[in-house]
Amino acid sequence: MAINLTKGQRIDLKKSTGATLTDFCVGVNWGGIESRGFLGLTKKVAEVDLDLSAVLLDSQGKLCDHIYSPLYKPELLAKFGLPAGKLMAAGGALKHTGDDRAGDSGGDDGLDNEIITVNLAGVPQNVGQIFFFLNNCGQEDFSQIPYAKIRMFEGTPTRVKDVFASYNVAAEAQYKNRRALIMGRLYRKGTEWKFAAIGDATEDVFVGQTVARIAQEYSNM
Repeated sequence: MAINLTKGQRIDLKKSTGATLTDFCVGVNWGGIESRGFLGLTKKVAEVDLDLSAVLLDSQGKLCDHIYSPLYKPELLAKFGLPAGKLMAAGGALKHTGDDRAGDSGGDDGLDNEIITVNLAGVPQNVGQIFFFLNNCGQEDFSQIPYAKIRMFEGTPTRVKDVFASYNVAAEAQYKNRRALIMGRLYRKGTEWKFAAIGDATEDVFVGQTVARIAQEYSNM
């Protein structure tokens, strides 16, 4: 049975069989913003462009690799000392499926809009933490987006075999003016990897701000 995570919860990557979870997908599913037209007879769905990203930090909390959209402007990234975006990190141990610029348009379809596959056995030894986060490329904030869910599952980007853990973010007033969301982190504890649900929403309007925030405020968790 999948673990329903709460904010701040930390878990071992141990399956019910006792085996360790090492190959899995981190997927995010979100919905477009629905509104009603004249007399409520018609429905409109505004597309929501969220970007799932990940940064890899070394044992000193320094950025050593990354996955974020190649569509981000290099000149803006350079202002934060960041390299161009890419969809693969750690020699292929992490891979991104690519951008989804709309979200679900007909309600929750149960499928993830963007996914990062993870092979922990292939992550270099100098990597101590991997943070997963979302940035909204539009003007909406997370109080308007009907749902955003992160989950870890065994399988492939096109086939879910077994959901290990999930974390839901509901549309709530506390997320007003918050356009980025630091969702969770994988971290080494001795020879093992563990996962912590973070769920902190921020006012960052660009991925560079979120990466800087993670390095400055979260690397010593």
